[in-house]
Amino acid sequence: MSLKKLLAVLTAILALATMTTFGRQPQTVLQRRLSVDVDVVLVDATVTDSQGHYVPQLDRERFRLWEDRIEQKIEYFFAEDIPQTVGILLDVSGSMQNKITVAQQAALKFLQEGNQDDEFFLIEFNDRPELSSDFTANFMKLEKQLVAASAEGNTALYDAVYLGLQKVRAGRNPRKALLLITDGEDNWSNYRLSEVREFLKESDVQLYAVGIESWESHHNIQPEERDPRMGRFVLKELSDLSGGRSFFTTSVVNLDDVCTRIASELHSQYVLGYVSTNGTKDGKWRKISLRVEPAKNSPRLHVRTKHGYYGPRR
Repeated sequence: MSLKKLLAVLTAILALATMTTFGRQPQTVLQRRLSVDVDVVLVDATVTDSQGHYVPQLDRERFRLWEDRIEQKIEYFFAEDIPQTVGILLDVSGSMQNKITVAQQAALKFLQEGNQDDEFFLIEFNDRPELSSDFTANFMKLEKQLVAASAEGNTALYDAVYLGLQKVRAGRNPRKALLLITDGEDNWSNYRLSEVREFLKESDVQLYAVGIESWESHHNIQPEERDPRMGRFVLKELSDLSGGRSFFTTSVVNLDDVCTRIASELHSQYVLGYVSTNGTKDGKWRKISLRVEPAKNSPRLHVRTKHGYYGPRR
């Protein structure tokens, strides 16, 4: 099914809205409800091979999906690049003083990889998070705000993620993500980690985290599992839970490459939709499992998606 036809189908199912943006003609786009009380469950999926390369052009028949160990029928499927709303969460605390310029450049590189229908917003955080730039596709406006940032104060990381989740829900585009760039653990938030974790589970948002390390004994991007610091385990936990990904680097010169990889991944994902066989409206957590069958005599493929979602309530 073509993207145009699929969006039309999902429009009828999910009561989609027509929006006018930045002077372009109105276009129909997929809008996910702020509540999970809907019939269709949408799942973003990233598929890679053994070398970590993204695998495009897979057919629907290659995918199998389970909810609470019960296989579900994939009703809707497409791999086209769907417009997205992305919030950039930039750490501007005091510990970022010698890294802020490169972090800003990396964020700008991420923006440059976006499509014309994507929209972005910027939250900068130290003692508290602040919305520095509201929803926009005007990259010049975002660039001016990014380069004006200065680093000082403490690190209210959890508050920044919470505010980002609140803000991104109001975005006009169907796919939503947060890009978090930080070098430290939280030391100043009002929200607790458990509250952020639950809010993330309630949100249909992917979190991508970039942690900047300072160890002198390493010089490249580190595998997520090898990072021993509790703050980095928090970033990994939150990103994995959402179906996103965390990266850790010991050199600021790697930030540009990391942000480019994240942008590429966001534009290389599949979107699947299914109607759950569980009609109970109990509001309980439902675990999602997704598998991709490789072609005959082909190497195994790896798929990453969110862990689950909260079912509807009465």
